[in-house]
Amino acid sequence: MKPTPLILATSTVFAASGALAATPAELATKAGCAVCHQPVAKGLGPSYQEIAKKYKGQAGAPAVMAERVRKGSVGIFGKVPMTPTPPARISDADLKLVIDWILKTP
Repeated sequence: MKPTPLILATSTVFAASGALAATPAELATKAGCAVCHQPVAKGLGPSYQEIAKKYKGQAGAPAVMAERVRKGSVGIFGKVPMTPTPPARISDADLKLVIDWILKTP
């Protein structure tokens, strides 16, 4: 079936509106988080599941997590330090999406 101009125009609108935006998992991978963190299995750092479990129900957890991502941290999940992740690697808005996604990990 040959695409009609309406279908092409609709596709363009979806792309321009951000409907095809990256998922939080893709954003985390692009920012380099997946080098140390995996969804379920522990890697160099804790899994997203371990992180969600630690912060579950804590008021202010997203802000604490964002600060630790930006400044780096050590001693929260062990002796291996987490290096700082600057806004050049992931914007504040995308970091918020990733943190919210991690906190919803079962």
